[in-house]
Amino acid sequence: MTQIGTELCRRHCYFNGRVQGIGFRYTARNIAINFDVTGFVRNLADGRVELVAEGPGKEVDNFVETVRDRMRAYIRQTDESDEPASGEYAQFIISR
Repeated sequence: MTQIGTELCRRHCYFNGRVQGIGFRYTARNIAINFDVTGFVRNLADGRVELVAEGPGKEVDNFVETVRDRMRAYIRQTDESDEPASGEYAQFIISR
């Protein structure tokens, strides 16, 4: 799902596995500081973690890949989709 250039994109991810109660959201937020991305990460009632990231395509690709790499021991499956960027986020936050 690689975007080329600096066109803004939005990646919507759902992470399945043992992804809650292990610092996943805080890790994602801390990783986001190093990338030009905005959006959110939050726990879902069904045990998954939802992550939405917006920014230049390469930044979003690299951010999501870094989160996956850092948390790979806990992730069993990732469902991702690309969507049109909305520009609604000012920063990357942990959502409740």
